[in-house]
Amino acid sequence: MSLDWNRGELAEGLACYRRREFFEAHEHWESVWLCLEEPEKSFVQAVIQMTAAFHHLQKGNFVGAASLLRRTARRLETCPASFGGIAVVPLCSEIRRWIQALERGKPGQPHEFPKISLEIE
Repeated sequence: MSLDWNRGELAEGLACYRRREFFEAHEHWESVWLCLEEPEKSFVQAVIQMTAAFHHLQKGNFVGAASLLRRTARRLETCPASFGGIAVVPLCSEIRRWIQALERGKPGQPHEFPKISLEIE
């Protein structure tokens, strides 16, 4: 199954993510994740974990956010530079910045959440 982030549940989740509606994004993506096979399943799971991390961050659970972001980074670091239509390298870099900020006790830095960039954007 190919991942199409321009329609269906993946697109709905991406729109929610970009509006910082992380719980809703998670719900859209989980419905797709349930139907996937490897390696797409692990990739979408990483994106879901990242989204769940930022939901935790919004709720003030900095330890949980950092833990989920570390798991996300481990999963994404095994992916090629581009996977499933997503630019993985810049996403990993932004996730690592968030992990460092959380580990330093600065949960509001960086101010921007990682951008999920489609390869065609």
